[in-house]
Amino acid sequence: MDMGMSSGTSMVFSNSQTTPLYSSSWTPATSGQYAGTCIFLIVLAIIARLLVAFKAAMERKWLATALNRRYVVIAGKPTESDIINSTNVDPDSAKTALLTTQGIQENVKVVRRLSQGPQPWRFSVDLPRALLFLCITGVGYLLMLAVMTLNIGYFMSVLAGAFIGELAVGRHIEWNEH
Repeated sequence: MDMGMSSGTSMVFSNSQTTPLYSSSWTPATSGQYAGTCIFLIVLAIIARLLVAFKAAMERKWLATALNRRYVVIAGKPTESDIINSTNVDPDSAKTALLTTQGIQENVKVVRRLSQGPQPWRFSVDLPRALLFLCITGVGYLLMLAVMTLNIGYFMSVLAGAFIGELAVGRHIEWNEH
């Protein structure tokens, strides 16, 4: 049964040192060029893991920033300092009275969300997030194309780079994301 493959197409790994990568102009001709190509793939796979770790760190930063936006000022509510200033209290005790469980700004209220839905769309967050995802996807596809050459050296280089990258920054990547 033919299954759409020509008789000359082989779907097995090869160890040829002259396998083109990404274009016919990137075809190693010497062992040194082949080793350089493999080192490039190792570095590219490490960059892939670094990008994923960087995105996870940025997601944590963006979430912290969004949570800090939850504080709103309540109009018309007198602050603890206003109450102290309106009465003639000793200034030393007034400074002590400001250290309450509500903090210094008592006219600020923490607004809590009951739902765990997504954060509101923000240009300052969603554009960098999309650009990071674009880079991660692009690097991932470049690595996939290298593996699809079925060159065992390229394949092992991508695996080695993924291992080194995960070893270096894997603890910073959260898997509870999508």
